[in-house]
Amino acid sequence: MTKARGPFRGDRPNRNSSRTTSGSTALWQVALPDVWLQERGIQMDDGHDRGVAVAFADRRRAQLAGDGPASDVLFGAAYSDPAPSPDGKMLAWISDRDGRPRAWVGALPPAASVGTVTEPDWPLPTELDDPELPAGDVQALSWSPDGGWLACQLSPGGGERTRVLLVSPDGARRREIAPDAAAVTLGAWSPGGRRLGVTIYPQGRGDGLACLVDLRDGTSTVLADGPAAKVCTISGDGRRVVVRLGRRGARHLELIDLRTGRRTDLIPGGDATVADARFGVTGSQLFLHTDAGRERAALLGVTLGDGEPSLAYPVAARADDDLDLVALDPSGARAALVWNVDGRSELELLDLRSGMVGPLPEPPGDVVSSAAFTRDGTALLLASEGPTVPPQLARIGLDACVPALEATVLLPAEPPEHLWDALNALVGPTLHEFTGEDGLTLSGWLFRPRTALGATPTLIWLHGGPEAQERPTFQPLFQALVAEGIAVFAPNVRGSGGFGRSFTQADDHERRFTAITDVRAAVTFLTDSGLADPARIGVAGRSYGGYLTLAALTWFPELFRVGVDVCGIADFETFYADTEPWIATAATTKYGDPVRDREMLRALSPIHAIERVGAPLLVVHGAHDTDVPLGEAEQVVAALRERGASPGFLLFDDEGHQVRGTANRAAFVREVVGWVGRNLQEVDSRTA
Repeated sequence: MTKARGPFRGDRPNRNSSRTTSGSTALWQVALPDVWLQERGIQMDDGHDRGVAVAFADRRRAQLAGDGPASDVLFGAAYSDPAPSPDGKMLAWISDRDGRPRAWVGALPPAASVGTVTEPDWPLPTELDDPELPAGDVQALSWSPDGGWLACQLSPGGGERTRVLLVSPDGARRREIAPDAAAVTLGAWSPGGRRLGVTIYPQGRGDGLACLVDLRDGTSTVLADGPAAKVCTISGDGRRVVVRLGRRGARHLELIDLRTGRRTDLIPGGDATVADARFGVTGSQLFLHTDAGRERAALLGVTLGDGEPSLAYPVAARADDDLDLVALDPSGARAALVWNVDGRSELELLDLRSGMVGPLPEPPGDVVSSAAFTRDGTALLLASEGPTVPPQLARIGLDACVPALEATVLLPAEPPEHLWDALNALVGPTLHEFTGEDGLTLSGWLFRPRTALGATPTLIWLHGGPEAQERPTFQPLFQALVAEGIAVFAPNVRGSGGFGRSFTQADDHERRFTAITDVRAAVTFLTDSGLADPARIGVAGRSYGGYLTLAALTWFPELFRVGVDVCGIADFETFYADTEPWIATAATTKYGDPVRDREMLRALSPIHAIERVGAPLLVVHGAHDTDVPLGEAEQVVAALRERGASPGFLLFDDEGHQVRGTANRAAFVREVVGWVGRNLQEVDSRTA
């Protein structure tokens, strides 16, 4: 362990005397008829070809941000990450109410109240001092145990070079941690609030430094150095720390004794996809959330003493379901468990003393994204969403340890009456199973127009990760497509999470060749079952799903009438060369080594068969994306134009790997729906 000085800048006054929200700009690059452009209020620069990028006018952005009740529902404010203050009086959360994800703080209504949280006029001031950095979206937040700080993880411009900023609840004081690092990510607080765990990524390095920052004197202690390092938890006496390390699918947990320096691998020989830990209240027990050495993620326990810790033993496990989330009661008596059951969340309350488990009320939405006990243990706060339920916050009362009969919504307030019809028009999906070409069981969620009969135009949507999972969440794009008469099928191809470790690892390295055929298997299922018109099927996806879209369009060009690639990898060689070094380091266990596996990665890279793409392709990317850098999109567009094709190019100059801004999300949905609709519904309009 080493010591270093000065990881943060000192207290600074609140500079938020005046506040403006920067406009969102989308750059549209496309070769399309002038009439089509004029109908949409897009003016091309004089003297330039149609392939030149142009900015949406402020008037156009305003139109895209809100267009009646349906738009208000699809692009209304989202609420996530509820964090009750240590004294139980305040609630912090993340919301894009002002157009970008920001941190907000308001009074938490008493447990006996059924009212919603009163939202403040302004979010916390989280602007960074560096004038070279764009405004930062808030990705995560946590209270210091003494309530004096809110630690916020920020993503400037939506990019991967994240920052950690401490803000006092009233916004008057701020401290930035390690401002000169390439990136900083948030870890755990020490129980006394004097130290904060962070991961610091030095410039040009692939390994992160898991550190404890002492907020009193500015020193930092480096605990571990490695891929995806993270400070997971710190014991109540401050003497022990658990750190996560390891590449994707090969992670492990290390217990560090800060007095002696002794290190103990908590899951020896058990490389994990899921790996996190929390100390119990007394410090004599450690809880692990992991799938190490087992097929499904579970809650394990480790007994601690003066000697070696015990072997991990099961506390809560299911044979067929993954444990998604764990929240520990501050008293140490209970744990809230969130299970992933066929994509939907199921809640339980576990008594850690007796081992007895009881059900909790269903959340408002099908999928729970976060959970936290209030400080006094009288309530559980949830963030959830569903296909017909925009992201919201709710509370389940636990008075006298007896759960309430139902969850009550904290945010947002009850929607106004003029939105009811638009909310009722949202469509829920059905879950379908189908088989891969090698017989592996796969599944997917089908969203169909309510009036659809027989085979319909259908877009296959492929999620990112690939370790992510398509679940029944709130998807404005899906709802907008369905409203236009286009069905959406969102499969979980092999490599997805939520189906066990073996399934998640089924697309690693050379197995990716087989994984790509799962897209063709999805087409076969849709057409053989009479759900999709074989002449009107498209394919689209984001991140890894964008890569899979490009792969499907080059491998099976005869199957698809249209494609949409959102920040997908086109060439693994350029991806590894241009992505952030810590992303490249962690990815080798999933995709392959860029040197040792060069030929395999070349064969898997769609750019080398881009001439096979016959369907009209829309490419979407964020200028600040350093996960899958912008060059991946630019080389696809350039290669297609070189052979005379006319791809669309939707470039957001204030976004990163995800489209977060409200106006930008509206622009994205409307342009994708337009692109897909013209090519799937207008049968004679297909062009190269």
